[in-house]
Amino acid sequence: MGRRQDSYDRRNRWLWIGLAAPGAIWLLVLFVAPFYVMLSVAGGSVNALFQTASPIWNPLQWSSANLTVVWNDIVGSGSFIGPPALRTLLFAAVATAISVAIAFPVAYFVSRYAGRRKSLFLVLLIAPFWISYMMRMLAWIDLLQQGGFFNSALSFFGLSGNTDWLGGKSVTVIMGLVYGYIPYLILVLYAGLDRIDQSLLEAARDLGLSKARTFWRVTIPLSKPTLVAGVFITALPMLGDYFTNQLLSAAPGTTMIGNAIEGQLNSPGETGQGAVLALMLLAVLLIPMIYYVVSTARTSKEFA
Repeated sequence: MGRRQDSYDRRNRWLWIGLAAPGAIWLLVLFVAPFYVMLSVAGGSVNALFQTASPIWNPLQWSSANLTVVWNDIVGSGSFIGPPALRTLLFAAVATAISVAIAFPVAYFVSRYAGRRKSLFLVLLIAPFWISYMMRMLAWIDLLQQGGFFNSALSFFGLSGNTDWLGGKSVTVIMGLVYGYIPYLILVLYAGLDRIDQSLLEAARDLGLSKARTFWRVTIPLSKPTLVAGVFITALPMLGDYFTNQLLSAAPGTTMIGNAIEGQLNSPGETGQGAVLALMLLAVLLIPMIYYVVSTARTSKEFA
């Protein structure tokens, strides 16, 4: 009996190893290996002749020269990384707040009042994912250019229709971020709101709460974990975004930290510094991610 159980356990172990192997290989090839290459470039040197990165693969030989340069760029007398970093935080915070203000009512309506048309609304919400991010931003360029639809609409209503929305305006970049990432937030909020037990809402109404108080006292607290998850899913990509500003503004006054990293990676002799700055951004983004994982695990234990 013992041998048969050991054989059964061994077969199960190999089964789970086989099922996990494709995902582990995928993670190794597309995350671990590129991450190690980035570390090697950050700790490497520069080819003096071609001004290209010369990665050092031995961790014991990594240099801190690029780290020192980037640190001086952040806090030194001639620092230029600070303003884009603060601007990125501001843009991401404002864009996330606007996204929540738009996404929550939409997700709430679809989950509670869409009825038989819920599938249709879900298809419409998912539709933006069928179009590439670049194409959606190019559509915004057509709408916001001086002779575009938006200025034409403003002129029709007697307002200023000659505004150069693509000439380095912060509001254009923020609205571009909202438009680019709000579908993620809507879907996450919808999934959470749709799972709320209707009997809890009915019990609150039976106890005398109005619809408004039921919403604030029951729906909002129950949707808080989903809202936090949606905010993280939306805000974290915004912090590393560089493409939106590059397409809709490309002005020094709206430069984000992603643009600074992209500029260093494409500048001769500064690839290692760009890699260091990217690793620093990753380290900063890991802090809220770890907080979310820990807080979610703690909440799960409390309700277990």
